[in-house]
Amino acid sequence: MGRGPVQLRRIDNKINRQVTFSKRRAGLLKKAHEISVLCDAEVALIVFNAKGKLFEYSTDSCMDRILERYEQYSYAERQLVQSDHESQGNWSLEYTKLKSKVDILQKNQRHYMGQDLESLSIKELQNLEQQLDTALKHIRTRKNQLMYDSISELQKKEKELQEQNNQLMKKLKEKEKVLAQQGHLVPQSEGQNSPPFMLSQPLSSLNVGGSYQERGTGCGEEGGRRQARTNNPIPTWMLSRE
Repeated sequence: MGRGPVQLRRIDNKINRQVTFSKRRAGLLKKAHEISVLCDAEVALIVFNAKGKLFEYSTDSCMDRILERYEQYSYAERQLVQSDHESQGNWSLEYTKLKSKVDILQKNQRHYMGQDLESLSIKELQNLEQQLDTALKHIRTRKNQLMYDSISELQKKEKELQEQNNQLMKKLKEKEKVLAQQGHLVPQSEGQNSPPFMLSQPLSSLNVGGSYQERGTGCGEEGGRRQARTNNPIPTWMLSRE
């Protein structure tokens, strides 16, 4: 059967207690040395026996330096803990002050809204009225300033638009003037390009058979004979032989 867990309690026998202390002390010093070498740690070990005898171990025999570092760290830790307690007390006091200020501001806000006025005296109401009048004057002044700035900006934009409109009108008039000059020159150029002569009267109409009608001013008989000759398709020399 295996051994059960050893119950840790004070050894009553003085000799056994001294032997156990010597063995455990040697093992403890050995473990301290091992952790110092294996883990590159600075280790300081201090042990007092029942009679007050000192047993110690330190890495590279620098016990004083390790203890000094421990003292500095312990002092800084104590200061930090103390400052934490003080800061907690300060935060509690600060919270109380801020809460009272918030309550006052909320109360004043309700008064400005016309609420909870029953608890105010005549003097407090007069002070509240003066504050509201002053605030109203500031609001109106700011409103008038914004309106004036807005009107000035609109007037400036109107002036710019008017200048742009005048420039566009000027360009439009110049373009119309150029178009009018071009329209006046077109008929003259067309007249110069017309043919140099024109027929005063139309040409006489020609017949396919070789005859033509002559517009004359002579007597009717000659005109009739001429018309008969012209209308007769047979030549004259053929008629005389018969």
